[in-house]
Amino acid sequence: MHTLVKGLIAGAAGTTALNTVSYLDMLVRARAASSTPRQAVAKLSDLTHTDLGEGDRAANRTEALGSLMGYATGVASAIAYGFLSGRRRSWPVGVLALTALAMSGSNVPLTLLDVTHPSEWPAGAWVSDVVPHLAYGITAYAAYELMR
Repeated sequence: MHTLVKGLIAGAAGTTALNTVSYLDMLVRARAASSTPRQAVAKLSDLTHTDLGEGDRAANRTEALGSLMGYATGVASAIAYGFLSGRRRSWPVGVLALTALAMSGSNVPLTLLDVTHPSEWPAGAWVSDVVPHLAYGITAYAAYELMR
């Protein structure tokens, strides 16, 4: 199977795991969804002079684009892993690489856009970020390896 297709499938599986763990965390701790995807979309639309509409239309488009950016990050991370890894990686190395790719793909752009500053996060925020990304890494790695 081609590396691109395997990356798409593994990324979709990993992103599903990440979202599931995030929503379970929101359910258990009764915490709100992160506002950073919406903030990133707002900053990007301002930077690119993209009109998302007015009122509810703009809010709905912002929400949708924020979610779609998350899916794109998850798929792109697994595709990058496939092209960068070439040969089979051990379980710990593969999982950590995929976790790091997904976390970097999320947090670096958000930091560059001045939406968040991980250096200022409390421990709870790190747990809320690391655990779902680790679920992504485990699931994407397993999916990728099952297709080898």
